[in-house]
Amino acid sequence: MDKVVPTAAAAVADIGDGASLAVGGFGLCGNPMELIRALHDAGVTDLRVVSNNCGVDDWGLGILLRDKRIAKMTSSYVGENKEFERQFLSGELEVELTPQGTLAEKLRAGGCGIPAFYTVTGVGTQVAVGGLPQRYDGSGGVAQASAAKETREFGGRTYALEESISCDFALVHARLGDRHGNLVFAESARNFNPLCAMAGGLTVAEVEELVEPGEIDPDRVHLPGIFVQRVVHVGTAVEKRIERRTVRPRSVPVDDAAAAAAGEEVGS
Repeated sequence: MDKVVPTAAAAVADIGDGASLAVGGFGLCGNPMELIRALHDAGVTDLRVVSNNCGVDDWGLGILLRDKRIAKMTSSYVGENKEFERQFLSGELEVELTPQGTLAEKLRAGGCGIPAFYTVTGVGTQVAVGGLPQRYDGSGGVAQASAAKETREFGGRTYALEESISCDFALVHARLGDRHGNLVFAESARNFNPLCAMAGGLTVAEVEELVEPGEIDPDRVHLPGIFVQRVVHVGTAVEKRIERRTVRPRSVPVDDAAAAAAGEEVGS
């Protein structure tokens, strides 16, 4: 039952070329950065990755993309990565864009053994009718487009059939974990990390704080250890980044209550 492995390198050692991989994180929040670095150092390539986004040019999954280790990306949002744009438009990268809620449910369903489900999201658009570019030919033309999805009516409304997602491996980051793999995620990091963990055939979790079994209140567990096969302790000093930080300069202290009453912007 002790699932702890000594290093991130050991934890990802059996992920080979061409593997499919679900990777947790939301923006740059909750990225399993130590595991991504270890995978990059191992030289693994031709990966088929499922993640909400692909990091930025020098962080998160962006370091794998930069060195052309990713062959296909299934994502919801890719707007922060210029190299991603370049590879996609040049025909070097296959991309399957998926509505965010649908992607979340596809991962959850895959982890629960549900092969497919119906959703109204995307009906009437290229998501459902097909024709969404997945690979360009490098000259501005579409070399590969998405296929049409099966639709069906329920209660007089049309729904599209979406297949679930399961991957060979999953990499996730948790704030707290025990040796049995029970995990607790911090705030926004809870968005996709649990779902990616569920969708992995073999899930590796890096944890900031490692505790003994029984130290986590069962009511606090966000993901039970049944979904986790390996745990790596990375410590609380791991670097964390924010995509963009926006603040409003303030030269004179403002009474927030008075400003709010006057209809002005409050906070910074």
